[in-house]
Amino acid sequence: MQNIRAVFLGLIGIAAIGSLVVLTASITLAFAGMLAVFTVVRALTPRLKPAPVRARAKGARPDMRVWNDGRGTIIDL
Repeated sequence: MQNIRAVFLGLIGIAAIGSLVVLTASITLAFAGMLAVFTVVRALTPRLKPAPVRARAKGARPDMRVWNDGRGTIIDL
């Protein structure tokens, strides 16, 4: 009876250690996966940012320049 109890407790101990090993490995893989995703997102984020928008005068064509030199308005077509 004593030997059966010892074998049973030994099997319970081995099962507990095995389950803790599996739990630790799965948590480690989950954290490694999240770290990999965050690293890839951080590497790609600067490329996804839009270019700064520059204001234009209403109705002005992009190739037309307008400025005032102090003596009058100059329109360069």
